[in-house]
Amino acid sequence: MKNIRNFSIIAHIDHGKSTLSDRLIQSTDIVSDRDFKDQILDSMDIERERGITIKSQTICLPYTAKDGNLYWLNLIDTPGHVDFSYEVSRALASCEGALLLIDASQGVEAQTLANLYLALENDLEIIPVINKIDLPSANIEMVKNQIEEDLGLDPDTAILASAKNNIGIEEILEAIVHKLPPPKGEPNAPAKALIFDSHYDPFRGTIVHFRVFDGRIRPKDKIMFMSNKAEYTVEEVGIFQIKRIIQDEIAAGRVGYLIAGIKTVSDTKSGDTITRKDRPCEQAMPGFKDPKPVVFSSIYPVSTDDYPELIVALEKLKLNDASLVYEKDSSSALGFGFRCGFLGLLHLEVVQERLEREYDLSLIITAPSVRYEVVLTDGTTLMVENPALFPDPATIASTREPYIRASIMVPDKYMGTVMTLCMERRGINKNYQYFSSNRLEMIFELPLSEVVYDFYDRLKTVTQGYGSFDYEIIDYRETDIVKVDILINAEKVDALSQLVHRDNAVFRARNACDRLKEEIPRHMFKVAIQGAIGGKVIARETINPYRKDVTAKCYGGDISRKRKLLEKQRKGKKRMKMAGNVMIPQNAFLSVLKSKE
Repeated sequence: MKNIRNFSIIAHIDHGKSTLSDRLIQSTDIVSDRDFKDQILDSMDIERERGITIKSQTICLPYTAKDGNLYWLNLIDTPGHVDFSYEVSRALASCEGALLLIDASQGVEAQTLANLYLALENDLEIIPVINKIDLPSANIEMVKNQIEEDLGLDPDTAILASAKNNIGIEEILEAIVHKLPPPKGEPNAPAKALIFDSHYDPFRGTIVHFRVFDGRIRPKDKIMFMSNKAEYTVEEVGIFQIKRIIQDEIAAGRVGYLIAGIKTVSDTKSGDTITRKDRPCEQAMPGFKDPKPVVFSSIYPVSTDDYPELIVALEKLKLNDASLVYEKDSSSALGFGFRCGFLGLLHLEVVQERLEREYDLSLIITAPSVRYEVVLTDGTTLMVENPALFPDPATIASTREPYIRASIMVPDKYMGTVMTLCMERRGINKNYQYFSSNRLEMIFELPLSEVVYDFYDRLKTVTQGYGSFDYEIIDYRETDIVKVDILINAEKVDALSQLVHRDNAVFRARNACDRLKEEIPRHMFKVAIQGAIGGKVIARETINPYRKDVTAKCYGGDISRKRKLLEKQRKGKKRMKMAGNVMIPQNAFLSVLKSKE
């Protein structure tokens, strides 16, 4: 065990985490140059294109240090985005140390701080690494000051590196070996292992990624998952070196995988504890919880013929993504679909993009909403995330909505614009502190419903890209929620309904009406678009009809001839309005999600 090191790389988005992983893998020669490709641990096309890690990976790197000893370095990669913070916490619980990566030109950002706090909660040894030192805009002294003042770490221990140009990689490997502690554990104690991830293999079933803390796990062992008491027989164990390498056993201190004929990923919950059936451990690892969806949206196929394909696609996607929650839903305007729950807005975007790419589907996504707590006059409490299920306002005693604590880091010249943005979103300013002479952290408490709309885009706009944002859900608070319905020619379009705060209802309704007026084509009859709360119309736009000049053939004669023709046309238009359907293009549903600003 003294030659094993379990570590993770933590960083803000786009600080070079995947590039550093690539260099560490290349320097230990487990992949030939011919087989190597950039972002080798990122297996999805979306991850490569966006430069983000969505699904964490694990790899075991053999490294011969300068002292001549062979060390096994287990890199447990973590997703970088705030939506997946629970997965990050489970991965960190499996490590003894972490590389804290900071961009030499960007400095310390919101998620750098958030991930550092997560690592410190897990009592990890931290090695600061200043990356991208070869950039013309790199300011190493500024970053060293931030490491000391903002993070409270020793800047003299920071390693200077450029993962892209292979600078400082050997120093990082030596620091992992000599500064991070080896794992502790009792190989002969009852087996106790932590699941930090899993993925689905179409031929072998679920492959569980785990770290053994005590005991050992071998093929043919009867194991038990402690959260749901499910029992399986282990078929195969091994380690990850890009490919799976079969081993005789995974003993205390090591990281590996197991295959046990598990049919679905949802059986293997991240953070759960594995133990032996015949010799169980006394208590499970702390910190386990079921990831709960916070953002809800409905997904419909553009063509109703694609509904069977959407069912199959969601079932397959659920095998690889245990945190996706969905149930059947239907709409009079869009037909049959599914109401889905997501961990956050990025998770929603990723699921939508994977469904469209991997399963070749064209989809309509309704406006994202959050889960509200509604207390009725008879004392019962409902959890409502779908506008279609919002109860009659006469039966509602009170409504409550989820609040978040948002940490926003910005250069101080943007303080005023960020303050204005947060106040517009019903934010409460709790605190702000200067980390350096020109950078500060602002703490706001905000309703989650205001953040899922377009907050992140607006923050990036008002801070010219320099603002960084991290959040955590804190509690539910009393609020005044109303259901805004969109009517087209007096017909309710349920897919466009939104649950919003009463103060924002008029703005949201006007925005939706403006957007729909731009997207819905003109018809042969007048089309009225209205936003309403119950029976009260609060916004309206009208699309004027095409008009044919029916009097063009009248050359002179009495005015009554023209009047007769115009009257005939008016009656025809009235009849057409009663019988005609308004064609709503797919873009119209998507446009309502975008802010006018």
